[in-house]
Amino acid sequence: MPAHSLVMSSPALPAFLLCSTLLVIKMYVVAIITGQVRLRKKAFANPEDALRHGGPQYCRSDPDVERCLRAHRNDMETIYPFLFLGFVYSFLGPNPFVAWMHFLVFLVGRVAHTVAYLGKLRAPIRSVTYTLAQLPCASMALQILWEAARHL
Repeated sequence: MPAHSLVMSSPALPAFLLCSTLLVIKMYVVAIITGQVRLRKKAFANPEDALRHGGPQYCRSDPDVERCLRAHRNDMETIYPFLFLGFVYSFLGPNPFVAWMHFLVFLVGRVAHTVAYLGKLRAPIRSVTYTLAQLPCASMALQILWEAARHL
C-alpha cells in the first residue's frame, strides 16, 4: 500500500505512527541505559555475564539497575496499551488536531516520566507525568468503547 493510501484511510494515522515509533525508540534507549548501568555498576542478572565481567560475585542486584528495570516495565505497562488504543482510535475518524494532541500528550508524558524516573526527580513529578500520559489513553479507550457499543 503506498504511503499516501495510509493518510487517505486515516488522517490521524501519520501522527500516531510518528509518536508510536518515537516511543518504541525511547524504550530501546531505556534498555540500552539499563545495560550501561549494569556494566558501570557490575551488577549482572546472569552468572555467565558476571563471569565474563569479573566473577560470580557480580551476579547481583543493584538499586540503580532495578530503577532502570522498573522504568522499562512501566513503559511496557503503558506504551503497549497505547499502541493498541491509538491505532484503533486513528480509524474512528477523530479530528486530526485532537488526535495529534492525544498522541503528543502521551508521548511528552512518557518521555517526562522516564526522565523523572531515571533522574530520581522529587515527588510528585513522576506521578504527575504518569497521570498526564494516561489521560489521552482513557479518552481514547472511552471513545473506542462508545463507538463499539453504538455498532452492536
